[in-house]
Amino acid sequence: MRRYGKNPDEDDIRVRPNRKGNRPRTNIRPKHEDASEGFVLTVDRGRLHVLVEDRTIIAMKARELGRKGAVVGDRVAVVGDLSGAKDTLARIVRVEERSSVLRRTADDDDPFERVVVANADQLAIVTALADPEPRPRLIDRCLVAAYDAGLEPLLVLTKSDLASPDKLLESYGALGVPYVVTSREELAAGAAAERVRERLTDRVTAFVGHSGVGKTTLVNALVERQRATGHVNAVTGRGRHTTTSALALPLPGDAGWVIDTPGVRSFGLHHVDPSRVILAFPDLVPGTEDCPRACSHDEPDCALDQWVTDGHADPQRLYSLRRLLATRERREGD
Repeated sequence: MRRYGKNPDEDDIRVRPNRKGNRPRTNIRPKHEDASEGFVLTVDRGRLHVLVEDRTIIAMKARELGRKGAVVGDRVAVVGDLSGAKDTLARIVRVEERSSVLRRTADDDDPFERVVVANADQLAIVTALADPEPRPRLIDRCLVAAYDAGLEPLLVLTKSDLASPDKLLESYGALGVPYVVTSREELAAGAAAERVRERLTDRVTAFVGHSGVGKTTLVNALVERQRATGHVNAVTGRGRHTTTSALALPLPGDAGWVIDTPGVRSFGLHHVDPSRVILAFPDLVPGTEDCPRACSHDEPDCALDQWVTDGHADPQRLYSLRRLLATRERREGD
């Protein structure tokens, strides 16, 4: 056995080889300053379809991102093969800061948040006036999620040839939510899509609604593209899920983006901070200054009651706020 003295020659020291044959670990990460900008169009089984300039590429999340994932609507930095050719794969190395995040949970007791879309400006809540029957509680929940995310809501009421929209619109009148009413005949003729498109110009709009309300049919008319559509079950009155993943689609003439999302049967609000919902009621916000600490705005000592009594706001506005805040205690079908 060879022995070394106190000052052995470095050339005589044996260095054990790296059995794995890879580089030593380092905390220094590449900055990818030359990465290209991309826009996530859809996510399919871990593969992301990303728009880079005028072409769509397929990419995967880089390991250095850790648990941080990318969703439809994200602005990302991409490196690798960006040609978009068949069997090529790029890497997403950075997810840029989001301007908005629309979230939901499976139910109100589920702490796990699901990000629906990122960087949207507007939430179009699509509901049929009949076949299937409208579900106001689901609409309320979508409105709460929109207000919490800082999105402007838009009500899109379909199938007005089967039922009048007056009663439903009356219940949301105090909220001042913009709306568009369409019929099946108008949709087939193209007039309905044109009216809705006017509300979408220069915006990124996410479309939500439960199955069977005609959401994907409307999106198809808006973007002049065909996604699979389904029908309503005559026995259960429920629609069939035909859209299985969110997809961002450009409006003609690059006038904006629409994001079609899968039909939902529930919209959990576990993640919602009630203090953010009232920000959608600027006429009521000043009245909260005298509220007790951590006021739920639906309790005997709430200062909003006196604020309305003094004539500073419409009583229907306070009623609407409290109805929305109460949605976490009610199931959508109630």
